[in-house]
Amino acid sequence: MLSFVVKAQQMPEHIIKLMYAGNIIENFYVDDADSDKITEEGIKAMLKALDPHSTYTDPKETKSLLEQMEGSFGGIGIQFNIVSDTLYVIQTTTNGPSERAGILPGDKIVAVNDTAIAGVKMERADIMTRLRGEKGTAVKVDVVRRGIDRVLNFNLIRDDISTQTVDAAYMIDKNCGYIRITSFGAKTHGEFVAKLDSLKKQGMKNLVLDLSGNGGGYLTAAVGIAGELIDEAKLVVYTEGKKNPRYDYLSRGEGKFRKGNLVVIVDETSASASEILAGAVQDWDRGIIVGRRTFGKGLVQRPFQLPDGSMIRLTIARYYTPTGRCIQKPYDNDSVKYEDDLLNRYNSGEMTSADKIHFPDSLKTYTLRLQRPVYGGGGIMPDYFVPVDTMRYTKYHRALAAKGCIIQTSLHYIDENREKLAAEYPTIDDFEARFEVDDALVEMLRQQGVKDSVKIEGGEEEFQRSLPELKLQLKQLVARDLWNMSDFMKLYNKNNDIFKKAYELVKEKKFEKLMIK
Repeated sequence: MLSFVVKAQQMPEHIIKLMYAGNIIENFYVDDADSDKITEEGIKAMLKALDPHSTYTDPKETKSLLEQMEGSFGGIGIQFNIVSDTLYVIQTTTNGPSERAGILPGDKIVAVNDTAIAGVKMERADIMTRLRGEKGTAVKVDVVRRGIDRVLNFNLIRDDISTQTVDAAYMIDKNCGYIRITSFGAKTHGEFVAKLDSLKKQGMKNLVLDLSGNGGGYLTAAVGIAGELIDEAKLVVYTEGKKNPRYDYLSRGEGKFRKGNLVVIVDETSASASEILAGAVQDWDRGIIVGRRTFGKGLVQRPFQLPDGSMIRLTIARYYTPTGRCIQKPYDNDSVKYEDDLLNRYNSGEMTSADKIHFPDSLKTYTLRLQRPVYGGGGIMPDYFVPVDTMRYTKYHRALAAKGCIIQTSLHYIDENREKLAAEYPTIDDFEARFEVDDALVEMLRQQGVKDSVKIEGGEEEFQRSLPELKLQLKQLVARDLWNMSDFMKLYNKNNDIFKKAYELVKEKKFEKLMIK
């Protein structure tokens, strides 16, 4: 984090012009001017004129962002969802304040410090602000629990709560492991090494590393993980900008997994640090990339903290993969076109056919060991493309998902049946083998759709076509709230096309030959 002050004598004319404009508004505007708002909007407008990733966050947003990136914050230790204006506790952090006090999954928190948060349409961010605070500070929460006809009061002392960025790891079979990284924060490298060590003790020789949906984070975290996968002192990424000379990041560390088959899963929302890691693996021919073309964010932001706690994250350089690829997709100061890029990929057919993706030959380069052709100029293109299955979900299913009906139905169901489910299915394997979404749960979902004005345009025929995927998703959501993320991903991945392709490849004995197509 860098705080910095511009000395008056160093101010260029255009900065002085901005100060004049502020003074003119302050002294001559017809009404009282909100100077703070004008200043903040002015900063946002200046940054918007630069590139899509230079951003401004106010003090509140900055605090929340830093908590996520640093990997811990002061809180009460719960995972929750908000359904129908009510906060439902999904899980409590092991040995956290809530678990120690006796708060249980399924509880509803209705008030914090005697202020109602249920039934008042409070924003999620406002609720989090009330629950979080400095370690050691007190907070009172009022809880409604099924089967108890009075409100329960808990006086909690906030503690450091860790946020997991490596949220799932398990053995797929006796030789192959799976690890999922959801973002790259200050503690991600350490979390990854811990999961790696655990899986190796269980016999892991090959690894599927899942970066799908990972929007990035700290560049140094990606470099640290690359050091566990790629040979010592190899270039992982370099950054360079007009006012920032080239800087090389080399692989270091113990190299916990420099041998063994490696497949990396990516998709169209894998960005930034995810692309650094995937690009290094691909450029050094260390593993196979599977999925769909990544987002294409190759700009480096540096944080500048302002005196009031707000922050500017300014693009200062581009990053380049070991072969010299810049994977930043074009933006040309057209924010609308840039923001619509993923939608345009769907409309152009790219998501269903690799043949629709075209890279100019001028951006072609070759991997460093096997001399395979790879391209810059717009994300990391996977070695094995897995299309989106556009026929999998009906229009009715997509409408239910968009309105949050499927999630709400699963939460209501768990709230009513948590104890019964826990007793009947003591393990995720029992649940997977024996749990079936029954007619009552399907009808609960259908009525939730009616309540939220979701129409079945295709009538009963469309409803019946929707049922297999709706039942599968409901089962997965119930599992997610009853067990940990690793257990959930075991269930989810069995119907995940990209994962199935990755698992097929990682098991191959002649793995390296799969890279040369």
